[in-house]
Amino acid sequence: MPDRSLTFIIGGGRPGKTAHAETLATALPPPWAYIATAEAYDDEMRERIALHRSRRGEGWATIDAPLDLVGALEALPDNQPVLVDCLTLWLTNHMLSDHDLEAECRRLADMLSRPRGPWLVVSNEVGQGIVPDNALARRFRDAAGRLNQQVAAVADTVLLMVAGLPLKVK
Repeated sequence: MPDRSLTFIIGGGRPGKTAHAETLATALPPPWAYIATAEAYDDEMRERIALHRSRRGEGWATIDAPLDLVGALEALPDNQPVLVDCLTLWLTNHMLSDHDLEAECRRLADMLSRPRGPWLVVSNEVGQGIVPDNALARRFRDAAGRLNQQVAAVADTVLLMVAGLPLKVK
């Protein structure tokens, strides 16, 4: 992986996106930064977050950035391996906060177009199923699809995770 590159890892639910991103990151010299976008609104989400944290060993610095992902990336030193997990939770946080999604996504895509180290970004592919039956879900699916397209366009590498296997798309 080049010193300054963006690898975008996308897939459906539970195909091993984060685990694969962690494997790619730990193949690089530490310290590694893990930028987490999840917020623990319930016990099940707290368990998921704890599982992710327990899987990471020494050498990882966890940075919580449920909204200010651009600021978190800007604050990191050059050449530090970074894993962002995940864009769809970040997008959800902005939707729930009633922020300008288009502006936030443009700002993030602009930042990701200029990686200052080996950056790995995880997102969910949410557009391969049926059309959601309610307006909020359709708005989310459409916004996530646009964001994923923006990030894939600026990424050096795009991997699609299927059943634990990375498929190189770009």
